[in-house]
Amino acid sequence: MVKLRVEACSVMIMPAFSGVNAPTSQSLLNYILLALVYGGIMIYKRQLLTVKWYYYLILSIVDVEANYIVVKAYQYTSLTSVMLLDCWAIPCVLFLTWIFLKTKYGLRKLFGVGICVAGVVLVVFSDVHASERKSKGPSPLKGDMLVIAGATLYAVSNVTEEYIVKKSSRIEVMAMLGVFGAIISGIQISILEREELRSTEWNASAVLPFIGFALAMFLFYSTVPIILKICGATMLNLSLLTSDMWAVLIRIFAYHEKVDWMYFVAFAGTAIGLIIYSYKGSREAAEDTAQVAGATDEEAATENRMAERVPGAGEDDGPDSNKSPSEAATSR
Repeated sequence: MVKLRVEACSVMIMPAFSGVNAPTSQSLLNYILLALVYGGIMIYKRQLLTVKWYYYLILSIVDVEANYIVVKAYQYTSLTSVMLLDCWAIPCVLFLTWIFLKTKYGLRKLFGVGICVAGVVLVVFSDVHASERKSKGPSPLKGDMLVIAGATLYAVSNVTEEYIVKKSSRIEVMAMLGVFGAIISGIQISILEREELRSTEWNASAVLPFIGFALAMFLFYSTVPIILKICGATMLNLSLLTSDMWAVLIRIFAYHEKVDWMYFVAFAGTAIGLIIYSYKGSREAAEDTAQVAGATDEEAATENRMAERVPGAGEDDGPDSNKSPSEAATSR
């Protein structure tokens, strides 16, 4: 959740062009969808929590505030600065996973990370080279500090979610993130965005971006736990760097804008960096295959244990229903 997801936040400013500046309200719809869909699945399966609720509360606070802080940064600094500073999430994730998850990184992986980050830096240089950075914003330093803070929170969110999702089921993580995220967003909206929503003219140009963003983020959040369980937070954040490059293609074909040639070099560099980082020898591939299979089996076992803990699940209504297995066998 992701978060993190700095690149995705560039989509969140779209409603601002329609006169709506309510980033937390945009996130609220996504959290409500997560709570309804995955919470409904948990209720249907009668699953009990395997992780303490306050861990999900902490994760939700970090996730909500990361989205809010980065979107606010767009008001003070330029998009180019955001694209550069969002790379700060990468070393944060590397450090946090190394400290708390005991993930080991060899020189080859670090080299791949360096190439990925260098690719995004090229995007920034291409903007400067093409004189596209027309405005630095009213307060660049404040905006840059907000981006760094938001990127740090995204890193914390990703690593925390990776830790939780490996100890719980994906359905539980998404359901609880949705519930607590919706509650926190609702409280924040009532404090910070109440007047903005009240003064907004809710026509199609204002509503459709909200709905489109909510659906896109719902799909994104739903796939993040799978990626975290298989590849980890570092690979997730590196892969999201390519979203800047896809934005370039949209600018070319959808808006018919001219872009600098360095964009294409940057795209190639990021792709090469991902290949280097994700390349595995035969031994590493075998270990990862076993890890993925084990993670799948572990999640299935977790769901089975939760089902067994539900009162009445798998019990007989006969006289032996309250007996232990050994007592039941003896009585038979």
